[in-house]
Amino acid sequence: MSILTVSVRWLLVGYCGLTLLHLTDATTKSLQITQKPRFYGLTTGRKVGIYCLSSKQHLPSTASWYKASEFNSKKLPIQPGDKIKVWNRNLTKNGILVLLDLRLEDQGVYFCKIDKVFGPGTEVQVTKPVNIVKVLYRSEMKDGLIILQGLLLAMFIAAFVFRKKTLTVKKESIYEEPEVDHIYEGLAIETCEGDLYEEISVYAQPEGAEAPWE
Repeated sequence: MSILTVSVRWLLVGYCGLTLLHLTDATTKSLQITQKPRFYGLTTGRKVGIYCLSSKQHLPSTASWYKASEFNSKKLPIQPGDKIKVWNRNLTKNGILVLLDLRLEDQGVYFCKIDKVFGPGTEVQVTKPVNIVKVLYRSEMKDGLIILQGLLLAMFIAAFVFRKKTLTVKKESIYEEPEVDHIYEGLAIETCEGDLYEEISVYAQPEGAEAPWE
């Protein structure tokens, strides 16, 4: 075998390898992952299923699942168990994640991954079931307290207004003007008989007479 033949063979092998790598890289870049649904809001004890779909259904790939506390936080791999079931690839879906008997700690964001490409994520929110009887009782108690507070406030305002009015009346009675005293009432005024001028002339002193006190 000549050196030229060997060189051509190695050249063909290298070319085929580069072509395969290029096709694989192009396929990976164009791969799109879809998750359905994108959000769940459930109470504890329920069951939830998350579906992972690939835009390249012909690729022989397997979906793996990850969980994070938030969309931008670190993703941790999920291991199947009694509460977590994983089914891979059927006619229409690449993977299915099922969470059984949901608990509060199951809350988070779940991602599927196919060929190093992550899906957009599915957020799962878990809350405790609501007791309708307790909710109605608390609502009625709250309404009763609001009404009682309103009545107490009205009574306080009425008492304040009444007290202020009473103090105003007392203040006006203290500063009431006294009645006009009749100073001369009851005094007997003596009158002289006869004409006033005649009486004065009787007691008049003759001209030139000395006053009794001189």
